[in-house]
Amino acid sequence: MTTAPSRPGADRSRHRKGQGQWALGYTEPLNPNERFKKDDDGLNVRQRIVDLYSKQGFDSIDPSDLRGRMRWLGLYTQREQGIPGGLTATLEPEELDAPYFMLRVRIPGGQLTVEQLRAVADISSTYGRDVADITDRQNIQYHWIRIEDVPAIWERLEAVGLNTTEACGDTPRNILGCPLAGLSEHEVLDGTEALRSIETRWIGDPEFSNLPRKFKTSVNGCRHQCTTHEIHDVAFQGVVGPDGTPGFDVWVGGGLSTNPKFGQRLGMFVRPEQVEQVWAGIASVFRDYGYRRSRTRARIKFLMADWGPEFFREVLEQEYLGGAFPDGPAPAAPLDGTRDHVGLTPLRDGTLAVGFTPRTGRTSGTALERLAELAGAYGNGQVRFTAEQKGVVLGVAPERVEELIAALAEIDLLVRPSAFRRGTMACTGIEFCKLAIVNTKGTAHELYTELDRRLPGWETPISINVNGCPNSCARIQVADIGLKGMLLTDAAGGHVEGFQVHLGGRLAGGDASQAAFGRKLRGLRVAAADLPDYIEGLLRAYADAREPGQPFADWVVTAPADVVQWDGAARYAEA
Repeated sequence: MTTAPSRPGADRSRHRKGQGQWALGYTEPLNPNERFKKDDDGLNVRQRIVDLYSKQGFDSIDPSDLRGRMRWLGLYTQREQGIPGGLTATLEPEELDAPYFMLRVRIPGGQLTVEQLRAVADISSTYGRDVADITDRQNIQYHWIRIEDVPAIWERLEAVGLNTTEACGDTPRNILGCPLAGLSEHEVLDGTEALRSIETRWIGDPEFSNLPRKFKTSVNGCRHQCTTHEIHDVAFQGVVGPDGTPGFDVWVGGGLSTNPKFGQRLGMFVRPEQVEQVWAGIASVFRDYGYRRSRTRARIKFLMADWGPEFFREVLEQEYLGGAFPDGPAPAAPLDGTRDHVGLTPLRDGTLAVGFTPRTGRTSGTALERLAELAGAYGNGQVRFTAEQKGVVLGVAPERVEELIAALAEIDLLVRPSAFRRGTMACTGIEFCKLAIVNTKGTAHELYTELDRRLPGWETPISINVNGCPNSCARIQVADIGLKGMLLTDAAGGHVEGFQVHLGGRLAGGDASQAAFGRKLRGLRVAAADLPDYIEGLLRAYADAREPGQPFADWVVTAPADVVQWDGAARYAEA
């Protein structure tokens, strides 16, 4: 591990002291995570997996590799089956570990060829018990992976140009991009080359393999703003520059979890060929000045909150970019408020993109294999995943669309889903995740299925995001209805699964003042079994009281407390 030299350009009085910043001379690790990273770079664990652990088995894995460095190669230990949520925070890590792994595949921009998708599908079927999750970061996530099979999985992926490098860990995570990039009639510019320039130059490079925490990036020229630039560590969002040429506006410091913050505009205009340089500069600021004392304050959003965008830009330009960049405009408002690309979208060449909705992101290797066949038979051989746990088949001739829609429905990928299925997403939950407290995938599926039954024909878009713990992998704070898993105590003293409710979250588009995190009402907690009753009542009240065209997020912030509260909350106490 190397530390950045002291630089004269920054006003040191603006820096928060005592947080373990390398640039301020803190070279000795201040917590166990920083220690294992200093002892050995996370990228080095690959060779031990190939040469040692895959041959000697799960029990041979060094704990610092098992629960630390292996994340640098996309591997997390899986939760032991049957451990209830009440024990999540009380058991030791080794008591929660099953001898299996979750494994993430890095899929930059969510872009896959048919050949790559077949490889992804085959791994799920062969090694992952036919489970495959489409994440809200355009990845595929496997479960039930044995350490003995990891080298073979890597060989299969790398043969088609994919990998798992830095899919997890304190590293630059999978970079998001528009799934219609280069093909859409509605884009400021194609961000693919800028995205790939970062991937090619920096992913897997030790220069950025020891960051204070995870580092999430999006590069997007889509006018729908489909990669949630407002909540990324760094985001490049397409704009038309001062001289009429397209480029990017830069946002830094977004992130959710237990202390959510929206990203802030730096106000600088970046040409496409400058994206890789500016990204590396921002990653370097984070590496050198990011907080390394406390893991809970190590994300770049805390550095941005202390510095502010003006000072952050000053340090970036003076110390890392060699000079000032021109000012630029904010992004225009998103086209129509939808960001998932579900349904039929005309493309520049006269074909269509056909966007489909899985069941809260859950699918299978068998289904993905069939999807690859369909993409080759009906489309141009490309499938792309979205940042909303959805997918898109590209290049479909108009006269073949209905055939494809019917074939996708046979594998539970719906192009014309109900508003509730389309708007519901869920994290992994207690089924596999060691941090989770409650079930999510099953609860979310049962919820939208019941809402479809009770409110047939509902057409107004509603986002319902279900999360199994406070970390907000499913982005609960920016949903119309966000559900954060918790345990409740019933009258008999038993524990039941429940959720804290967040209402009225929304992203900003170009106007940061319009962004809002969902409000939490004091004492508002709903048992999982009561969710259909509560949300049905809430939506019926919204349908009766809203102004014409008024979005749910606008209505709910002014709705009377007795309308948005849940009478059944009194039956339960927080466990």
